[in-house]
Amino acid sequence: MTDQDFHPGLTPGHLGAPVLDPEGRPPSAPRPRFDAPDPHRRRNGLACGLTALALVAVFGGVGLTGYTWFQAQRKPPAAADFGGQGSGSVQVSVPEGAGLSQIASALVRNGVVASSLAFTRAAKGSAAAAGRIQPGTYTLKQKMSAVAALAVLIDPANANGLTIPEGWRGYQIYAAVDKKLHLPEGTTQRTAQEQGVELGLPDFTNGSPEGYLFPATYSVTDGTTAIDLLKQMVDRAGKEFTRDDATVVAQNFGQTVYGLVTVASMVQGEADNTEDMGKVARVIYNRLAKGMPLQLDSTINYALGRSTLNTTVTETKLDSPYNTYLHPGLPPTPISNPGRQAIMAALDPTPGDWLYFVTVKPGDTRFTDSFEVQQRNVAEFNANRAAAKPSASATASGPASGPASGAASGSASAAPAGSGAASGPGTATP
Repeated sequence: MTDQDFHPGLTPGHLGAPVLDPEGRPPSAPRPRFDAPDPHRRRNGLACGLTALALVAVFGGVGLTGYTWFQAQRKPPAAADFGGQGSGSVQVSVPEGAGLSQIASALVRNGVVASSLAFTRAAKGSAAAAGRIQPGTYTLKQKMSAVAALAVLIDPANANGLTIPEGWRGYQIYAAVDKKLHLPEGTTQRTAQEQGVELGLPDFTNGSPEGYLFPATYSVTDGTTAIDLLKQMVDRAGKEFTRDDATVVAQNFGQTVYGLVTVASMVQGEADNTEDMGKVARVIYNRLAKGMPLQLDSTINYALGRSTLNTTVTETKLDSPYNTYLHPGLPPTPISNPGRQAIMAALDPTPGDWLYFVTVKPGDTRFTDSFEVQQRNVAEFNANRAAAKPSASATASGPASGPASGAASGSASAAPAGSGAASGPGTATP
């Protein structure tokens, strides 16, 4: 141990004094040695650093370029579009059920708009356009802006189409076609009779278009002819009647496809509302299965070429194959041209045991399998009608009984117990 009194001034840490070992170092461990840096190693390290920096710069630039490209791709591409209201005139037909893409393609083909993308964007960006483009033929201009073309198409007044309501009979449709095409009265009916082969009707129709003139809206252009419209209707009906395994369904009901069309036509005329169509179809099938006459007033109306809510007892004795009071089974042809909902009711009737129905008042159609219950329902129906028309004579309305009444009003004729069916508009006793 150094005696500090013996060596004055050599205190620990003083210049020239012995250095104490730091705490934790082994007593005899040598001090670390720091060699002079190698100039070659310094140059190599610098080169590596510069290389790494260069790589970072390169890959960073690539990444930035890629990100910029990706962001650019996310932006919708510009769509070719014309400007202004266009010029000239061209007719474009919009078929029923056409979507925006189909309409846009037709516009491009006719030179109305510059691109499908411009039109679909304009339509999707317009709340007023949603579901507003009706079937028909529109007169537009060429080289119109997408917005200008859309403004024409969303105005129903610009749709030059022919709309056939559900349940219309053939003669009504023929008259509507004559009027729309400015043809002499009776032209379309003669066309249907003389050129029936061209319509594409199934062989089992025996050339009768009734039931196959499908109710929808059809486009009409300056060059449209009566045969063109009739062919469109028949073609559409054929597609409707061959979907949903109609042949298999018909066989399950002991019917043909033509029988299904006939049932659908009666459902169309008998049901008070679409919700009851399935039940009306079931009543028809149930009565056919039991061999009961249908007794539908709508078939008598068809035979007489009229639409009425009153059918007299005398008329129920009409000598006609369409008199379902006298003749069992289905009438020989459909009695109207049914729409999609009536067709679906014939294909998929509501399950039930009903044999009778009567519309006691609008919106209140009652179905039952009991003749006694049906009689009470018919009595209530007659009371409601008498209250609504107190001045009506007995010969005009009379008490109602019978099995069923499919119309919203009318009277059912008295029928023996156990007989009767769905007498549509009702049958009046004399």
